[in-house]
Amino acid sequence: MPTIVHFEIPADDLQRARAFYGDLFGWKIERFAGPTEYWMISTTDEKGEKAVEGGMMPRQHAQQPITNYIDVPSVEQYAAKIEKIGGKMLVSKTAVPGFGYFAVCLDTEGNALGIWETDEGATA
Repeated sequence: MPTIVHFEIPADDLQRARAFYGDLFGWKIERFAGPTEYWMISTTDEKGEKAVEGGMMPRQHAQQPITNYIDVPSVEQYAAKIEKIGGKMLVSKTAVPGFGYFAVCLDTEGNALGIWETDEGATA
């Protein structure tokens, strides 16, 4: 069953946001090696075991919300299904080379959500 596998937090001030979430929850937030500014967030559950991971990046537009990414077997198939049942695509299928593909859509209530397909062979 598809489930949340990643979340993204946009920030106007990355240092301030990193300090806030690190102090509040004890999250480990480290810069991801790559051409764009992106910070990986590692979380743990109450037993100290690895939990859902996330990311933090510069806010791209004023109304950009926190986005949850749901793991699906095929971004293309789920994107088509989203549009068929009344959702709208905001960002079409996009590669994260070596990791997989994502797309971002709006549900029928105007909420943003991401879909994620793991594929280590993904290329741009």
